[in-house]
Amino acid sequence: MALPAFSDNVLTADESWISDENVVRDEDQAVHRWYRFVLAYPPHLVRDYLNDFEVGPGGVVLDPFCGTGTTIVEAKKLGVTGIGIEAAPMAHFACAVKTNWTEQPNRLMKHARCIAASLANRRMPSRLRTLSPEAASLLIKDSISPRPLHRALVLSEAIRESGSGRLQRYEMLALARILPTQVGNLRFGPEIGVSAQKKDDAPVVDLWLAAVEEIASDLAGLPNHFAPSKVIHGDSRRDLGLIEPGSVDAIITSPPYPNEKDYTRTTRLESVLLGFFSTKAELRASKKTLVRSNTRTIYKGDDDESWVADHVEIQRLAKEIEDRRIEMGKTSGFEKQYHKVTTQYFGGMARHLDQMKTVLRPGAQLAYVVGDQASYLRVMIRTGELLADIAERQGFEVERIDLFRTRPATATKELLREEVVVLRWPGV
Repeated sequence: MALPAFSDNVLTADESWISDENVVRDEDQAVHRWYRFVLAYPPHLVRDYLNDFEVGPGGVVLDPFCGTGTTIVEAKKLGVTGIGIEAAPMAHFACAVKTNWTEQPNRLMKHARCIAASLANRRMPSRLRTLSPEAASLLIKDSISPRPLHRALVLSEAIRESGSGRLQRYEMLALARILPTQVGNLRFGPEIGVSAQKKDDAPVVDLWLAAVEEIASDLAGLPNHFAPSKVIHGDSRRDLGLIEPGSVDAIITSPPYPNEKDYTRTTRLESVLLGFFSTKAELRASKKTLVRSNTRTIYKGDDDESWVADHVEIQRLAKEIEDRRIEMGKTSGFEKQYHKVTTQYFGGMARHLDQMKTVLRPGAQLAYVVGDQASYLRVMIRTGELLADIAERQGFEVERIDLFRTRPATATKELLREEVVVLRWPGV
């Protein structure tokens, strides 16, 4: 049973919003397809910049917002040592599993088939398993129907009780992959939503076993000799203690953009079902480790804005957003936070860049994939230009800003620029 490539992440009636530049090519699917964020940049972009920066085997590339590991996986394929930092626990888990190529594929499949066989003859009980009320409250309403939820919980328990910790990680990632759209009712186009047609009886175990088979197939075809990798669960504004000072040759990354996209919602279903969050307090604690890119991550005591207190253009943008909110009579609690997101976001990026200087070698080059935004009352935020200016103030050299692609704004459908800000660290 073959799974469509990335069907779990881009299942939508209208896929015209996915640009050719962002499509994962057939020859690049191995490992990347195990689990991938919606609109994550493609592997060929990583190759392009590693080649441009002349980083090859023996080099070290860092992705400080590594997500599900596109940069680290592609670097590993090319023999380049990869280091990732990721604050979100589901994404960190995915990246860590995707960069571990030491398991024997035959052993993985034998183990997974034993689990599937143990569940094959179980009948649907009259009382279905469900989540705790607080855990269920973290999900988007109707994101998964009762029967598929029951089957997913039973499968998750069987994996956990199977007695093989090393294999469990691949098996749990396969479950995470199928949950959003093959088992659950979510759709991405590009915003997350609930499909009109609910899945009431998804064949959870069959879908999961097919996903495990793809992992095993990829493991069998990977090189026997590959570069090491390290994936740090942490905050890229602070947690750099595990990286050797002056050791990094290049950064290739895509930080969050300043908009109203709560990135934790994109992976909420699998995060809850795999046990990364079960309470609002746990979710809140995780959000506090993220760069403040939306109003759901603004908290009392945040101080990143102090890093751009004297930046005239960022302060002007924040004032324009707040003035427009008042003029339009917008009074919700989230709307009152719009201008704060702007200063907290760019302040957080300034803090992050300051930290990066400690691990970069002199002459290291950096590629930051960022995009224009107009989410806050249609005030245009030129993210790439502002990030380049912040970096220059930090002592980086701005080499250029490349156009990666254009994409339609959610509200206005205006084409926005997604760019790669290319920097160089000259050293001190």
